Parts: sequence; C-alpha cells; structure tokens
Amino acid sequence: MDRVEQVAVVVPVHNEEQYLPRALTGIRTAVNALQANRLHVTATIVVVLDSCTDGSRGIAARFTAVDTRFRALEVDFRSVGKSRRAGVEAFLASYPRAATPPPGTPRSSRLWLANTDADSCVPVNWLIRQVELADAGADAVLGSVEPDPEGTDPEILKRWHARHPFQEHHPHVYGANFGVRGSAYELSGGFPRQRSHEDRALVEQVRRHGLMVRATDSIRVLISGRIHARAPHGFAAYLFALGLEPALAVEG
Repeated sequence: MDRVEQVAVVVPVHNEEQYLPRALTGIRTAVNALQANRLHVTATIVVVLDSCTDGSRGIAARFTAVDTRFRALEVDFRSVGKSRRAGVEAFLASYPRAATPPPGTPRSSRLWLANTDADSCVPVNWLIRQVELADAGADAVLGSVEPDPEGTDPEILKRWHARHPFQEHHPHVYGANFGVRGSAYELSGGFPRQRSHEDRALVEQVRRHGLMVRATDSIRVLISGRIHARAPHGFAAYLFALGLEPALAVEG
C-alpha cells in the first residue's frame, strides 16, 4: 500500500461567518500537527465558497493571505455535493502527475482527501489519525461527530447520544469527518453532484469496488447543533427531526 505523501482538505462553505473562523483555525492546527508528525507530507486546504453573501469570503481571504496552504474557490451551486466535488477537482487539476506511472497504478494513490464542514471543528489529531489508517491500508476513513453541547438543545443532544454511541466500526457516514484515498475517489467516480448524502453515495461506491473502509471513533469532530438546515436531509435537518419526536420514542 502506498504511503500518503499529500493531503488535501476540502471545506464547502455557504454563509458560515459564525462558524468559519473556528473551523479553519481547527483545520490549520490539525495540518500543523500532521506536518510536525510527518515531515514528508505536504498539505493544501481548499475552501469552497458556494454562493456566499455574508462575511465568509473575507474570513477565507484572511487565511489565504497569511498561509499559502489555503486556497479559496468561489462557485455558485448552492449544493454541498457539487461544492465538495468542485473543491476536489480544483485540487486534482493541479496535482502533479507522474511522468511514467507503472501500468495500472493510479497517480493519486499517495494522495489523501480529507473532508469536513464549515460549521465543524476538527480535533488536533484529525489528519494524523486518518493518515495512520491510510498507511495501514484504509482506502476511506469514517470518523465520528458530536453535536456541540454549546448551542444544542439539551433534549436533542440527549436523544442524539442515545442513538449514536461512540464506538469503533460504527455504521455512520458524516461529511464533516470523512477521508478517502485519491485513487479510491477517482475509481469510485467522486462525489455525486447532489444536494445531500453525497458522502454516503461515495462510500457506497468505494465499498462496491471492494476497497477497505475503516470507521473509527478515534477522531471525533465537533459539529454545530443548529437545526436550521443548509442542505436538505443533512445533519441539521436530522437534529430538527429528533426534536420533533416524542420523548418516549427514544427514551422508553
């Protein structure tokens, strides 16, 4: 299995001025930790600004101005799936190609594509752990998430924890905490251009190709507990639905 030499982090953004500074700061800290741990690994963070009309563009500009690892890409999709795909494609377009790759060897087998969301905060070891699992043979890594207790309705938070125990080999797929080898991404067709569940659809394709998918709770991303959805059927919509259910449906 090829060892990871390049990491690209893709962050779709649609009017996230409230959470974006924390998200990008967390990613930068995780990248710094990775590069201190693995000196040979290079990293790029692609911030995909999708139809932003708030201060998100300015926030991204402040990061790109002082850190060359950050790139900003502006699109007009209003679709998280299309935004994720555009961010990956923009990076792949500049990814160096081997002059004479071995027959049947994808050029991107040493590339790792890490994904999170603009209303999330990744842990310091986020990329270190993903790369460890990739170097051990994983073609995709499914991390866990936790709604931020600050800003989440206590009853919704209680119901969420009841349904999502933290454990290794969990069954969940979260776009806020997901990584995939570049070759697996290309083989599986990439993120589909859909408004929600693009992460699940990609993981299904990765599994259909018989590639190794590792689910872990060793990297847990904190995600906002808002219930006003930006994507239909996304995480916020799920929390909203939990809040509408009778308490006995979860607690009884």
